[in-house]
Amino acid sequence: MGDSFHEQLTEDSAFLRADSRLDTELVDKLILQLNRIYPQILTDKEATRFRNLDVPTGVRLGELLTHLQGKGDEACREFYRALHLHVEEVYFSLPTRLRLRDLLDPLAYPHICQQRYVLNDRGPVFFLGCFSIAVGMALLYYYGEAKVSGGSSGLGMAALGLKRKAQEVLIWYSAEALRK
Repeated sequence: MGDSFHEQLTEDSAFLRADSRLDTELVDKLILQLNRIYPQILTDKEATRFRNLDVPTGVRLGELLTHLQGKGDEACREFYRALHLHVEEVYFSLPTRLRLRDLLDPLAYPHICQQRYVLNDRGPVFFLGCFSIAVGMALLYYYGEAKVSGGSSGLGMAALGLKRKAQEVLIWYSAEALRK
């Protein structure tokens, strides 16, 4: 998507000017939001100019959008934030928002969501082979140790980190296996 907020506002400007849901009250809310929260974007003098009720709302909105585009990407981003906060239904019906929604919709663009995340491209046979080797080595080690020592000293060593009762049982079992 990579569009800057400045580019998005340029694309959305015609839609915003034509949308009848942005009446005088909502445009004033947007102007006040930008003025109060971000006075570096919209000064008191500029806010007063854009809130002039003698000028039609569509004209004031167009001048505001042009002014914000002149201020840069940060100002455009804050306008979108204010629009999202005060007029959500307009925000989500913007052409750039609809395009983004369509790009993220798996039904509209199924090829994007069908990406396969492969951790190992060798397949299941390779996994089974590696697993079989590991199991074989473990069995060989276990049974080889049992024949040499007559029991598993590994059980006595495993008892080191256990509670007292479990430790006693494992040490007793390994000692019994050594006696036989």
